[in-house]
Amino acid sequence: MMKKRELGNSGLKVDALGLGCMGMSFAYGAVPDQNEMVKLLQAAVEMGETFFDTAEVYGPYTNETLLGKALAPYKDQVTISTKFGIRIENGKQVIDANIKGIRSSLEGSLQRLGVEAIDLYFLHRVDPNVPIEEVAEVMGQLIKEGKIKHWGLSEAGLETIKKANSITPLTAVESEYSLWTREPEAGLLPLLKQLGIGFMPFSPLGKGYLTGKINADTTFSKGDGRNNLPRFTAGALIANQKLLDLIKDFAVAKQATSAQIALAWLLAQEPFIVPIPGTTKLHRLKENLGALDVSFTQSELQQINQLSKNIQIKGNRYTPELAKRAGL
Repeated sequence: MMKKRELGNSGLKVDALGLGCMGMSFAYGAVPDQNEMVKLLQAAVEMGETFFDTAEVYGPYTNETLLGKALAPYKDQVTISTKFGIRIENGKQVIDANIKGIRSSLEGSLQRLGVEAIDLYFLHRVDPNVPIEEVAEVMGQLIKEGKIKHWGLSEAGLETIKKANSITPLTAVESEYSLWTREPEAGLLPLLKQLGIGFMPFSPLGKGYLTGKINADTTFSKGDGRNNLPRFTAGALIANQKLLDLIKDFAVAKQATSAQIALAWLLAQEPFIVPIPGTTKLHRLKENLGALDVSFTQSELQQINQLSKNIQIKGNRYTPELAKRAGL
Protein backbone atom coordinates (compact mmCIF):
# COMPACT_ATOMS: atom_id res chain seq x y z
CA MET A 1 0.00 0.00 0.00
CA MET A 2 1.45 3.38 -1.02
CA LYS A 3 2.06 5.77 1.87
CA LYS A 4 -0.13 8.89 1.71
CA ARG A 5 0.42 12.48 2.77
CA GLU A 6 -1.94 15.43 3.09
CA LEU A 7 -0.93 18.55 1.19
CA GLY A 8 -1.02 21.08 4.03
CA ASN A 9 -4.44 21.45 5.65
CA SER A 10 -6.28 21.09 2.34
CA GLY A 11 -7.80 17.68 2.90
CA LEU A 12 -6.16 16.51 -0.36
CA LYS A 13 -4.34 13.24 0.41
CA VAL A 14 -1.92 12.02 -2.26
CA ASP A 15 0.91 9.50 -2.58
CA ALA A 16 3.93 10.49 -0.50
CA LEU A 17 5.91 10.37 -3.77
CA GLY A 18 4.24 11.62 -6.93
CA LEU A 19 5.38 11.06 -10.51
CA GLY A 20 6.52 14.07 -12.54
CA CYS A 21 5.59 13.37 -16.17
CA MET A 22 7.28 16.26 -18.04
CA GLY A 23 10.21 14.20 -19.36
CA MET A 24 7.85 11.71 -20.97
CA SER A 25 7.18 14.15 -23.80
CA PHE A 26 9.27 17.29 -23.26
CA ALA A 27 12.52 18.93 -22.11
CA TYR A 28 15.13 16.18 -22.16
CA GLY A 29 16.06 15.84 -25.82
CA ALA A 30 14.49 13.15 -28.00
CA VAL A 31 10.87 12.49 -27.06
CA PRO A 32 10.40 8.92 -25.79
CA ASP A 33 8.09 6.54 -27.67
CA GLN A 34 4.61 7.54 -26.48
CA ASN A 35 3.24 3.97 -26.55
CA GLU A 36 6.07 3.00 -24.20
CA MET A 37 5.15 5.90 -21.94
CA VAL A 38 1.51 4.75 -21.86
CA LYS A 39 2.76 1.35 -20.69
CA LEU A 40 4.99 3.01 -18.07
CA LEU A 41 2.13 5.13 -16.67
CA GLN A 42 -0.16 2.11 -16.50
CA ALA A 43 2.57 0.02 -14.85
CA ALA A 44 2.99 2.85 -12.32
CA VAL A 45 -0.69 2.65 -11.35
CA GLU A 46 -0.46 -1.15 -11.06
CA MET A 47 2.47 -0.60 -8.66
CA GLY A 48 0.36 1.72 -6.51
CA GLU A 49 1.39 5.14 -7.88
CA THR A 50 -1.70 7.36 -8.21
CA PHE A 51 -0.41 10.95 -8.18
CA PHE A 52 0.75 12.44 -11.50
CA ASP A 53 2.04 15.93 -12.33
CA THR A 54 1.84 17.47 -15.82
CA ALA A 55 1.27 20.89 -17.47
CA GLU A 56 -0.37 22.41 -20.52
CA VAL A 57 3.00 23.64 -21.83
CA TYR A 58 4.72 20.21 -21.69
CA GLY A 59 4.82 19.41 -25.38
CA PRO A 60 2.90 21.76 -25.53
CA TYR A 61 -0.31 19.79 -24.95
CA THR A 62 1.12 16.34 -25.73
CA ASN A 63 1.91 15.43 -22.11
CA GLU A 64 -1.66 16.01 -20.96
CA THR A 65 -2.92 14.00 -23.96
CA LEU A 66 -0.55 11.17 -23.01
CA LEU A 67 -1.86 11.10 -19.43
CA GLY A 68 -5.46 11.27 -20.63
CA LYS A 69 -4.91 8.22 -22.80
CA ALA A 70 -2.84 6.19 -20.34
CA LEU A 71 -4.89 6.89 -17.22
CA ALA A 72 -8.38 6.62 -18.76
CA PRO A 73 -8.93 3.09 -17.36
CA TYR A 74 -7.95 4.28 -13.86
CA LYS A 75 -9.81 7.59 -13.79
CA ASP A 76 -11.38 7.02 -10.37
CA GLN A 77 -8.11 5.91 -8.76
CA VAL A 78 -5.73 8.71 -9.75
CA THR A 79 -5.04 12.34 -8.81
CA ILE A 80 -3.64 14.64 -11.49
CA SER A 81 -2.10 18.07 -11.08
CA THR A 82 -1.63 20.25 -14.15
CA LYS A 83 -0.64 23.85 -14.83
CA PHE A 84 -1.57 26.91 -16.90
CA GLY A 85 0.03 30.28 -17.59
CA ILE A 86 2.88 29.54 -20.02
CA ARG A 87 2.43 29.41 -23.77
CA ILE A 88 4.90 28.78 -26.58
CA GLU A 89 5.38 31.62 -29.05
CA ASN A 90 7.93 31.27 -31.86
CA GLY A 91 9.55 28.42 -29.99
CA LYS A 92 9.95 30.49 -26.80
CA GLN A 93 8.05 30.17 -23.53
CA VAL A 94 5.94 33.22 -22.73
CA ILE A 95 4.35 33.76 -19.31
CA ASP A 96 0.72 34.69 -19.77
CA ALA A 97 -1.85 34.44 -16.98
CA ASN A 98 -4.41 36.77 -18.55
CA ILE A 99 -7.75 36.13 -16.89
CA LYS A 100 -9.63 35.50 -20.15
CA GLY A 101 -7.13 32.85 -21.19
CA ILE A 102 -7.43 30.84 -17.96
CA ARG A 103 -10.81 29.35 -18.84
CA SER A 104 -9.77 28.31 -22.33
CA SER A 105 -6.60 26.73 -20.87
CA LEU A 106 -8.72 24.89 -18.35
CA GLU A 107 -11.21 23.62 -20.93
CA GLY A 108 -8.30 22.35 -23.05
CA SER A 109 -6.72 20.56 -20.08
CA LEU A 110 -10.04 18.95 -19.06
CA GLN A 111 -10.53 17.69 -22.60
CA ARG A 112 -7.00 16.34 -23.06
CA LEU A 113 -6.93 14.67 -19.64
CA GLY A 114 -10.43 13.29 -20.17
CA VAL A 115 -11.65 14.38 -16.73
CA GLU A 116 -14.58 16.44 -15.46
CA ALA A 117 -12.53 18.38 -12.91
CA ILE A 118 -8.83 19.08 -12.37
CA ASP A 119 -7.71 17.77 -8.97
CA LEU A 120 -4.96 20.38 -8.50
CA TYR A 121 -4.54 23.35 -10.87
CA PHE A 122 -1.30 25.35 -10.73
CA LEU A 123 -0.38 28.77 -12.05
CA HIS A 124 2.86 27.64 -13.71
CA ARG A 125 4.73 30.93 -13.26
CA VAL A 126 3.61 34.22 -11.75
CA ASP A 127 2.75 36.79 -14.43
CA PRO A 128 3.98 40.24 -13.29
CA ASN A 129 1.32 41.84 -15.51
CA VAL A 130 -1.64 40.14 -13.82
CA PRO A 131 -2.35 40.81 -10.12
CA ILE A 132 -2.22 37.50 -8.27
CA GLU A 133 -5.41 38.50 -6.43
CA GLU A 134 -7.28 38.39 -9.75
CA VAL A 135 -5.97 34.91 -10.52
CA ALA A 136 -6.94 33.77 -7.01
CA GLU A 137 -10.49 35.13 -7.53
CA VAL A 138 -10.85 33.14 -10.74
CA MET A 139 -9.54 30.00 -9.03
CA GLY A 140 -12.16 30.47 -6.31
CA GLN A 141 -14.89 30.71 -8.95
CA LEU A 142 -13.63 27.60 -10.74
CA ILE A 143 -13.66 25.67 -7.45
CA LYS A 144 -17.27 26.79 -6.83
CA GLU A 145 -18.19 25.68 -10.34
CA GLY A 146 -16.62 22.26 -9.72
CA LYS A 147 -14.18 22.66 -12.62
CA ILE A 148 -11.16 22.39 -10.31
CA LYS A 149 -10.89 20.94 -6.81
CA HIS A 150 -7.72 22.63 -5.53
CA TRP A 151 -5.21 25.16 -6.76
CA GLY A 152 -1.55 26.02 -6.30
CA LEU A 153 1.38 28.20 -7.37
CA SER A 154 4.67 27.18 -8.95
CA GLU A 155 7.95 29.05 -8.27
CA ALA A 156 6.14 31.89 -6.50
CA GLY A 157 7.62 34.38 -4.02
CA LEU A 158 6.53 34.65 -0.39
CA GLU A 159 4.42 37.80 -0.72
CA THR A 160 2.62 36.39 -3.77
CA ILE A 161 1.82 33.21 -1.83
CA LYS A 162 0.41 35.23 1.11
CA LYS A 163 -1.75 37.42 -1.15
CA ALA A 164 -3.09 34.51 -3.17
CA ASN A 165 -3.79 32.36 -0.13
CA SER A 166 -5.75 35.13 1.61
CA ILE A 167 -8.28 35.16 -1.26
CA THR A 168 -8.57 31.48 -2.21
CA PRO A 169 -6.62 29.13 0.07
CA LEU A 170 -3.75 27.37 -1.68
CA THR A 171 -3.37 23.61 -1.48
CA ALA A 172 0.24 23.41 -2.66
CA VAL A 173 3.28 25.27 -3.92
CA GLU A 174 5.75 23.73 -6.37
CA SER A 175 9.38 24.77 -6.41
CA GLU A 176 12.78 23.18 -6.73
CA TYR A 177 14.14 21.64 -3.54
CA SER A 178 16.77 18.97 -3.04
CA LEU A 179 20.10 18.36 -1.35
CA TRP A 180 21.73 20.72 -3.84
CA THR A 181 18.96 23.36 -3.92
CA ARG A 182 18.30 24.42 -0.34
CA GLU A 183 16.83 27.93 -0.83
CA PRO A 184 13.28 26.98 0.24
CA GLU A 185 14.53 26.38 3.79
CA ALA A 186 15.14 30.09 4.38
CA GLY A 187 11.60 31.45 3.95
CA LEU A 188 9.37 29.24 1.88
CA LEU A 189 9.12 26.15 4.09
CA PRO A 190 8.40 28.08 7.31
CA LEU A 191 5.70 30.10 5.49
CA LEU A 192 4.01 27.00 4.04
CA LYS A 193 4.07 25.37 7.48
CA GLN A 194 2.52 28.48 9.04
CA LEU A 195 -0.22 28.76 6.39
CA GLY A 196 -0.97 25.03 6.15
CA ILE A 197 0.02 24.72 2.46
CA GLY A 198 1.60 21.59 0.97
CA PHE A 199 4.94 21.60 -0.83
CA MET A 200 5.70 19.64 -4.01
CA PRO A 201 9.43 19.81 -4.76
CA PHE A 202 10.24 19.27 -8.43
CA SER A 203 13.69 18.09 -9.57
CA PRO A 204 14.15 16.37 -6.18
CA LEU A 205 16.99 14.38 -7.75
CA GLY A 206 18.67 17.50 -9.14
CA LYS A 207 17.58 16.76 -12.75
CA GLY A 208 19.33 13.40 -12.45
CA TYR A 209 22.57 14.62 -10.89
CA LEU A 210 21.88 13.34 -7.38
CA THR A 211 21.47 9.78 -8.65
CA GLY A 212 25.24 9.72 -9.14
CA LYS A 213 24.84 8.67 -12.77
CA ILE A 214 26.01 12.00 -14.28
CA ASN A 215 29.63 13.20 -14.35
CA ALA A 216 31.86 15.64 -16.24
CA ASP A 217 32.09 13.20 -19.18
CA THR A 218 28.33 12.91 -19.58
CA THR A 219 26.97 14.30 -22.85
CA PHE A 220 23.32 15.26 -23.07
CA SER A 221 21.42 14.88 -26.33
CA LYS A 222 20.53 17.87 -28.51
CA GLY A 223 17.48 19.65 -27.13
CA ASP A 224 18.15 18.51 -23.55
CA GLY A 225 17.59 21.56 -21.33
CA ARG A 226 20.49 20.59 -19.07
CA ASN A 227 22.95 21.58 -21.82
CA ASN A 228 22.23 25.24 -20.99
CA LEU A 229 22.16 25.15 -17.20
CA PRO A 230 25.15 26.61 -15.29
CA ARG A 231 25.11 23.73 -12.82
CA PHE A 232 25.67 21.18 -15.58
CA THR A 233 28.91 22.61 -16.96
CA ALA A 234 31.87 20.23 -16.60
CA GLY A 235 33.50 22.48 -13.98
CA ALA A 236 30.38 22.59 -11.82
CA LEU A 237 29.80 18.85 -12.11
CA ILE A 238 33.34 18.17 -10.89
CA ALA A 239 33.11 20.74 -8.06
CA ASN A 240 29.79 19.33 -6.83
CA GLN A 241 31.09 15.75 -6.69
CA LYS A 242 31.64 16.20 -2.93
CA LEU A 243 27.90 16.18 -2.39
CA LEU A 244 27.55 12.96 -4.40
CA ASP A 245 30.28 11.36 -2.28
CA LEU A 246 28.39 12.30 0.87
CA ILE A 247 25.11 10.87 -0.46
CA LYS A 248 26.93 7.71 -1.55
CA ASP A 249 28.33 7.19 1.95
CA PHE A 250 24.80 7.27 3.38
CA ALA A 251 23.55 5.01 0.57
CA VAL A 252 26.17 2.38 1.41
CA ALA A 253 25.36 2.61 5.14
CA LYS A 254 21.62 2.28 4.48
CA GLN A 255 21.94 -0.37 1.73
CA ALA A 256 20.05 2.01 -0.54
CA THR A 257 20.81 3.87 -3.77
CA SER A 258 21.89 7.52 -3.97
CA ALA A 259 18.51 8.45 -5.48
CA GLN A 260 16.70 6.79 -2.58
CA ILE A 261 18.81 8.70 -0.03
CA ALA A 262 18.12 12.03 -1.79
CA LEU A 263 14.35 11.39 -1.86
CA ALA A 264 14.17 9.98 1.68
CA TRP A 265 16.02 13.05 2.96
CA LEU A 266 13.37 15.31 1.38
CA LEU A 267 10.51 13.25 2.82
CA ALA A 268 12.11 13.54 6.27
CA GLN A 269 12.14 17.36 6.22
CA GLU A 270 8.38 17.97 6.71
CA PRO A 271 5.25 15.78 6.66
CA PHE A 272 3.59 18.07 4.08
CA ILE A 273 6.33 17.56 1.47
CA VAL A 274 5.46 15.45 -1.57
CA PRO A 275 8.38 15.21 -4.03
CA ILE A 276 7.56 14.56 -7.70
CA PRO A 277 10.60 12.87 -9.28
CA GLY A 278 10.25 12.24 -12.99
CA THR A 279 11.44 9.26 -14.98
CA THR A 280 10.86 7.48 -18.29
CA LYS A 281 12.11 4.09 -17.04
CA LEU A 282 10.22 1.50 -15.04
CA HIS A 283 13.27 0.33 -13.06
CA ARG A 284 13.94 3.94 -11.99
CA LEU A 285 10.32 4.35 -10.90
CA LYS A 286 10.65 1.22 -8.75
CA GLU A 287 13.93 2.53 -7.35
CA ASN A 288 12.39 5.91 -6.51
CA LEU A 289 9.42 4.31 -4.74
CA GLY A 290 11.92 2.33 -2.67
CA ALA A 291 12.85 5.63 -0.99
CA LEU A 292 9.62 5.33 1.01
CA ASP A 293 11.23 2.45 2.94
CA VAL A 294 14.39 4.41 3.84
CA SER A 295 14.32 6.25 7.15
CA PHE A 296 16.83 8.30 9.12
CA THR A 297 17.35 8.69 12.86
CA GLN A 298 17.45 12.26 14.16
CA SER A 299 21.21 12.10 14.54
CA GLU A 300 21.64 10.80 10.97
CA LEU A 301 19.50 13.65 9.70
CA GLN A 302 21.54 16.17 11.67
CA GLN A 303 24.70 14.64 10.27
CA ILE A 304 23.59 14.74 6.64
CA ASN A 305 22.26 18.30 7.06
CA GLN A 306 25.44 19.54 8.66
CA LEU A 307 27.80 17.87 6.23
CA SER A 308 25.83 18.89 3.15
CA LYS A 309 25.52 22.50 4.28
CA ASN A 310 29.31 22.71 4.46
CA ILE A 311 29.57 21.85 0.76
CA GLN A 312 29.52 24.92 -1.49
CA ILE A 313 27.40 24.10 -4.53
CA LYS A 314 28.88 25.55 -7.70
CA GLY A 315 26.69 26.91 -10.51
CA ASN A 316 23.25 28.54 -10.47
CA ARG A 317 20.22 26.30 -10.98
CA TYR A 318 18.88 28.54 -13.75
CA THR A 319 20.21 30.74 -16.55
CA PRO A 320 19.65 34.48 -15.82
CA GLU A 321 16.66 34.48 -18.21
CA LEU A 322 14.95 31.56 -16.47
CA ALA A 323 15.83 32.94 -13.05
CA LYS A 324 13.84 36.10 -13.79
CA ARG A 325 10.67 34.04 -13.86
CA ALA A 326 11.13 32.37 -10.49
CA GLY A 327 10.13 33.63 -7.07
CA LEU A 328 7.98 36.56 -8.16
